[in-house]
Amino acid sequence: MGKLHTEINDNLAEMIQAQHVFFVATAPLASEGNLNLSPKGFDSFRILGPRTVAYLDVTGSGVETIAHLKENGRIVLMFCAFDGPPNIVRLHGHGRAVEPHSPEFPGLAAQFPKYESTRSIIVVDVTRISDSCGFGVPLMKYEGVRDQHFSWAQKKGPVGMREYRQQKNRRSIDGLPGLSESGLAE
Repeated sequence: MGKLHTEINDNLAEMIQAQHVFFVATAPLASEGNLNLSPKGFDSFRILGPRTVAYLDVTGSGVETIAHLKENGRIVLMFCAFDGPPNIVRLHGHGRAVEPHSPEFPGLAAQFPKYESTRSIIVVDVTRISDSCGFGVPLMKYEGVRDQHFSWAQKKGPVGMREYRQQKNRRSIDGLPGLSESGLAE
């Protein structure tokens, strides 16, 4: 039932872009390290090319994805169709976090909405593209975006966001380096 693809073709792109949530998984190299799996939402995902994607990374309570990417670059993104025909698409690859102080950041950021909580843009060079049936994925109705994150970020303001990132985004739960000093200061 599953199929490998050489690139993100129009059909895959249509399915991916129709999803309101996707999932990101990374892992450290250490066998005793903690795996990470995070849901992502908002208007945060872009297909940059047939084998390159990016998503807007907003400030959160941890920094696992950034830390794991800095250590080893391994990442997989998963998109599940919760309505319409059943399908699951996985994009495996090597990712990197482009932080606001990077010369590459403004060009990438121009492709996304401006969020006060943006801390990086994750760029993934996709090395494996696969889909599978998705028969086990439940049908679910999309009701809308939760606004708590944006209210929280606006209430904190730039100084509060900077302080929060300094407290929560310096190191992963396994002690790996998270945001750079420049990223903490943004």
